[in-house]
Amino acid sequence: MSRSVYAEKIGAVTTVILDRPEAGNTLDRTAADALAEAFAAFEEDTAARAAVLWGAGGNFSAGLDLAAMSGGRGNRLAFPAKHPDPLTCDAPMGPTRMRLSKPVIAAVAGLATGGGLELALWCDLRIAEEDAVFGADNRRSGLPMMDGGTVRLPRLVGQSHALDIILTGRPVGAREALAMGLVNRVVTPGTSRREAESLAAAMVALPQASLGSDRSSVYEQFDLAFTAAMENEFVHGMKALASGEGRRGAALFAAGAASGQDFGRNAGVPGIK
Repeated sequence: MSRSVYAEKIGAVTTVILDRPEAGNTLDRTAADALAEAFAAFEEDTAARAAVLWGAGGNFSAGLDLAAMSGGRGNRLAFPAKHPDPLTCDAPMGPTRMRLSKPVIAAVAGLATGGGLELALWCDLRIAEEDAVFGADNRRSGLPMMDGGTVRLPRLVGQSHALDIILTGRPVGAREALAMGLVNRVVTPGTSRREAESLAAAMVALPQASLGSDRSSVYEQFDLAFTAAMENEFVHGMKALASGEGRRGAALFAAGAASGQDFGRNAGVPGIK
């Protein structure tokens, strides 16, 4: 990691921080590599169960550092072998080709534009402040999307919404982003990091074997035909059951029901009552 990227950890939640506020948290090659290294370290940390990605100084990320690019210090432009390591970290924005086994939540304030939009799309969930702005402003600079934006955005919001964003480069506010499914929650200004960390903490308190199993199945089904996807879900599910987690949960539920206690369904998950 570098001075522009660092991590803070509370319990099982790791918060990775972009700290280039003077540059709108844009990423040059050094910062992009440091961001990938931070998430590789998170993946390897067996005590870490979820991560938050947050930009210091009021912006999530305004994408590539165009000043560095124009000065001959551009980000990586290569693609890995046909079957890359899931922790490959040579994408222009750093971690956007990495396939982690644990969830990451984007805490979005200010701008999440260009490559910054693609970083947010790489995350599992997105919490945005009311005045956050998303957009493919790379359209105006003539730069294409190369960090998964044309792949992930249509899968999240549908082709029509995705093309509207990608082809026009127009800014999209948090409320519109929420309505189209780009954002999961909208929060008051200045609270996205706290809300994302609270959600991450609630997630890590849940049974982890089944959470990880279901998450893997969701991502892997995109590459599979329906029958194969259903089989893959079953395989993941059987591995989760083998952990014994489900039996323990069922026993707790039965004991709580017998005593009239609330088993805690949805308890402590921000935004769910």
